[in-house]
Amino acid sequence: MLVGVLALQGAFREHQRALDKCGAETRQVRKPGELSGLDALVIPGGESTTMGKLMREFGLLEPIKGIAAEGMPIFGTCAGLIMLAKQIRNSQQTNLGLMDMEVERNAFGRQVDSFEADLSIAELGSQPIRAIFIRAPYITRVDNGVDVLATYGDKIVCARQGRFLVAAFHPELTEDVRLHRYFMENVAG
Repeated sequence: MLVGVLALQGAFREHQRALDKCGAETRQVRKPGELSGLDALVIPGGESTTMGKLMREFGLLEPIKGIAAEGMPIFGTCAGLIMLAKQIRNSQQTNLGLMDMEVERNAFGRQVDSFEADLSIAELGSQPIRAIFIRAPYITRVDNGVDVLATYGDKIVCARQGRFLVAAFHPELTEDVRLHRYFMENVAG
């Protein structure tokens, strides 16, 4: 499986490392032509406003929407989650608008409010996954067709809609690759 990792900013190398551990081939994506031949795409964390501007400047917005419409599986983490949401609370920033959900940016606070927590995700087994939240968003509302996979308190932090998977945290910053494997085998597979 060839998985593209959007490499405009953020922890794209860490996503590549996690995907490599799962047996995937990876390709960094910075230009529309680099989307060709991919089996799946990962949109990493970073700064979502900047990411939207860079995607527009590099001509990636419409091509990514196009491959998504054709069935391309996409996994978005942190800023990637924001980019996939149809609605961003109190924001008109550029995004892909692919998932039927509303999100709030920086919902857990500023950089100094970053934290780690253990989350239960039934799809990954009984052992909790360590989640690293860095200026993280959360999902404020999901519509029909979006399955909630994990919450932190009353906040939705991981969800799936068909071929799209999102996490408000950074699974690529831990050694646990179960969420990447779930994406490859269950979402993209």
